[in-house]
Amino acid sequence: MLSQQCYGLPTAPVIGRAQVTEKVIHGFHGTDGSSPVGPLVIDSAGNLYGVAANGGAGQNGVVFKLTRVASGQFSESVLYSFAGGDDGASPRGGVIFDQAGNLYGVTASGGGAGCFSGCGTVYELSRNSHGHWGKKELYRFTGRSDGGTPQSSLTFDASGNLYGTTNVGGDSSCNSGGCGTVFQLSPTASGRWKATVLHTFTGQADGASPFLAGVIFDDAGRLYGVTSTGGANDMGTVFQLTRMPDGTWKDTVLYAFAGGSDGTFPSATLALHQGALYGATYAGGNEGGACPVNGCGTIFKLAPGAGGWEKSLVYAFQGADGIETLATPAFDRAGNLYGTTFEGGSGPCSVCGTAFELTPSASGPWQETVLHSFGARTGDAGTPEAGVVLDQSGALYGTSQLGGTDGLGTVYQITH
Repeated sequence: MLSQQCYGLPTAPVIGRAQVTEKVIHGFHGTDGSSPVGPLVIDSAGNLYGVAANGGAGQNGVVFKLTRVASGQFSESVLYSFAGGDDGASPRGGVIFDQAGNLYGVTASGGGAGCFSGCGTVYELSRNSHGHWGKKELYRFTGRSDGGTPQSSLTFDASGNLYGTTNVGGDSSCNSGGCGTVFQLSPTASGRWKATVLHTFTGQADGASPFLAGVIFDDAGRLYGVTSTGGANDMGTVFQLTRMPDGTWKDTVLYAFAGGSDGTFPSATLALHQGALYGATYAGGNEGGACPVNGCGTIFKLAPGAGGWEKSLVYAFQGADGIETLATPAFDRAGNLYGTTFEGGSGPCSVCGTAFELTPSASGPWQETVLHSFGARTGDAGTPEAGVVLDQSGALYGTSQLGGTDGLGTVYQITH
């Protein structure tokens, strides 16, 4: 258990920035959820919404809300508690809003037979006139050609269609479980949602296993994402899907990771900033010293150039500033990049992770600042899998799958 190594220790020093404050705004207790692993989303009132993969009334995970109350405090409520089985279990990837204020997300398991404990679902939560939230299942994966085990956030297009990825399923020739898919869900006049597989990954050529990474749109309607493995070097890829005149989608590999200093195992949803794609690799970069043999992970940039897409290294983690990031990069208005690492840190807990800031430079490398090393005091957050979101004041909010007074995970806030 990480709690024996992470908590009850002196506060770790913050590297590189003064007046940074981190605090846990909610610690989970089990009945209200445990192991929150997905990113948060903020509504116009500053309230936070997210998912916990476990806990709740049936121990199958919850969708929760943190309501902003007086004096900067938050009050947590469970919007929905999954029952497992046909209802779905283990919500992942966070939730997103539609224009009417309904919430949409995925469960990685449940929903029926197949995939060991069910192949996962896509769901909608809607609030009735009494303020109560009800759940509607939009789609139930089979683990076959349509994919299975979705673990990433969804995204909408302008027409109200949903897009996402599955970690397995699709082409069974890839491996026994399939290499995963990119899918679209479209509402119909009957109220049902129609599923369409936009792309089936095959492994060596185009990548395999999107894992925690969803897809994002650019202004031209193209989709972008990453696969954690596969590609020319079996180290993962960045891909683009372009809609063709006949309605099919063409897959193009923009970059295949080479491992080592180049990075490997990209696992986070990409971010689009000023026409360039930014992402994270779980491994690669610096090797040896404080880093494991496969490297501490990197932040990378992919930008269109005259000869095609050009990849550059934004930052390679060194261990004391973090190891293994699974977080989608988040940008503020000034162009600074924020994220988290799953392990590493400068304090007594070297496996509890960090929150960091990367500041661009007009000439030269990005400057990295550790905003917080987690788990260096009793009740602190620990091992954040998801990245951070920013509110209008620039405060950062995220989830950690461990930490809190019960060690079951937290929602934390960082101000600077």
